[in-house]
Amino acid sequence: MIDTAIRDLTPLIGTRAACVATGRPSASYYRGRTKPAPPHNKSPPAAAPAAAPSLAPASDSAQPRALTCAEREQVLAVLNSERFVDMAPASVYATLLDEGSYLCSESTMYRLLREHGLTGERRRHAKHPATVKPELIAHQPNSVWSWDITKLHGPAKWTYYYLYVILDIYSRYVVGWMVASRESQILAEKLIGQTIRAQHIPDGQLTLHADRGSSMTSKPVALLLADLGVTKSHSRPRVSNDNAYIESLFGTTKQRPEYPPEGFESLDLARDWVSMFIRWYNNEHRHSAIRYVTPAHRHEGKDVDILASRKMTLLKAKEKNPGRWSTGIRNCEPVGAVWLNPLPEEQTVKEQCMAH
Repeated sequence: MIDTAIRDLTPLIGTRAACVATGRPSASYYRGRTKPAPPHNKSPPAAAPAAAPSLAPASDSAQPRALTCAEREQVLAVLNSERFVDMAPASVYATLLDEGSYLCSESTMYRLLREHGLTGERRRHAKHPATVKPELIAHQPNSVWSWDITKLHGPAKWTYYYLYVILDIYSRYVVGWMVASRESQILAEKLIGQTIRAQHIPDGQLTLHADRGSSMTSKPVALLLADLGVTKSHSRPRVSNDNAYIESLFGTTKQRPEYPPEGFESLDLARDWVSMFIRWYNNEHRHSAIRYVTPAHRHEGKDVDILASRKMTLLKAKEKNPGRWSTGIRNCEPVGAVWLNPLPEEQTVKEQCMAH
């Protein structure tokens, strides 16, 4: 053993030289020779003293300055009283001192609250009911509309024009629009009223959905909808997906190649451009969500004949070259009803319909 050789050489050349000669680090050699000291014999623990007939808790029995049970209950009662329940112990402590009253130290107040699990939020909180998710379905044109306002850049920095748009979610047809120099609930009321009358909407047929902007939730708009027999619907707070159809339209608007990135030089130019865009969107744009027919065709009910004609064309092509067709004729049936936030079972049916 190396340690034995080191011990034999130590009397002759010394411990360090012996470690060098044998190749063993001296620290390892000394560590191996060090033995832990034997544990001291501990005296048996003293017997626990008998519980004294004191009102203080057992944990504080050794502290003669501890509060009695009655004093502890009094402090807790004060801290949880209606007057002090929404105040921090430091504020309670200072308030009582100003009134010439001293119950205990500030740290003792915290300790008592901590022992009873009351160091968290002790104030009463207002409970707000959960906002109901809007779940709308459109089976035909002019049954569910969605409207919103977006900004269009003006000729200078921080100047904007405001585009008001009302969209039929069933057909994606823009039924009403307006460009103004400001956002106004009066202008919104005027546009909605004119559009409803132009489309000849009977009472009880239409639901108008919007987000929670100031113009959308304004009293003039609400009174107008009530007078015209229109049901109003609003998105949940801070949930943009509840108004997804109109947001998608705004995205299409500002992504057009003709949209001026530097902004519109005047209000008249903005109105001219939007007018051109709406004509294109309604009458020429083939919308992917409605089987690539135009919103005008869908709104007027012509999409059924158009899709049937497409199906006949495809059937003739399949009969002519059947080997080129591995599946049946697809995307030639109208999409049917349109949901806004469908229920889970309705979503399943919607996905199945879209697959055919």
